[in-house]
Amino acid sequence: MQHHYFPTPEATNTLPTDELRARFLLGGLFRPGEITAHYTDLDRMIVGAALPDNEPLTLPASKATGTAFFLERREIGILNLGAPGLVRVGGKAHDVGHLDCLYIGPGEKDVLFINGGGGRTEFFFVSTPALAPHPTALVRHADLRTDPIGDPASANRRRINKLIHPDGVKSSQLVMGFTEFEPGSVWNTMPPHTHSRRTEIYLYFDLGKHAVVHLMGQPQATRHLIVRDREAVLSPAWSIHCGVGTGAYRFIWAMGGDNQTFADMDPAPIATLR
Repeated sequence: MQHHYFPTPEATNTLPTDELRARFLLGGLFRPGEITAHYTDLDRMIVGAALPDNEPLTLPASKATGTAFFLERREIGILNLGAPGLVRVGGKAHDVGHLDCLYIGPGEKDVLFINGGGGRTEFFFVSTPALAPHPTALVRHADLRTDPIGDPASANRRRINKLIHPDGVKSSQLVMGFTEFEPGSVWNTMPPHTHSRRTEIYLYFDLGKHAVVHLMGQPQATRHLIVRDREAVLSPAWSIHCGVGTGAYRFIWAMGGDNQTFADMDPAPIATLR
């Protein structure tokens, strides 16, 4: 498990492109037959992916968590970006289809990621510390009924699919979902904002050969990252997080911190950005 520690806003403003990407961008998460995991100091969130082939994969044991097993004091949200697969939790197997989301609460010792046999299964996951128990729960993509928001004239007409949140699947602190766009819309989270009480991780996917220009940094000292398919951006509490694609895409967002209030944000009006 790799560790990621973040520079201060002032230090971030001095970083060259390669160092900025090394600190805030994660690539190479999706490796066939492997499980990857990165431990961050974003509210101690762990982000990774599991791509089982012929053999099941299990959550990694690491001294990074300081516990006997991965979910002893943690919860996890798992979203399948590939072909249907299975996640076995204890003695029960959960059929997780394309864009289905599985939540597992703390205390579950045995978790296995299993290929469904119909193609490449690609599980993406984010884990946060948790003390209160919550039951394992599955959200089916086919059951989502989300109204669009945004304005086609501003190229930001989109659907925000909330999967793990206080009014849906309950958790201790993890909030997770994904956003998808209507044809012709490419801007996400514009106008931007920061979360002084929470931190966030983005994973861009379904880009194909397109790219996203992701804006980050302080609102008055913005930086940018060029992001490719299935790359993750790590967003500290002081950083904005928004972007525009050269074509169609989706992105997963996951948050941890002091609260689970989706609307708790500090706006950064477009006129104030620099």
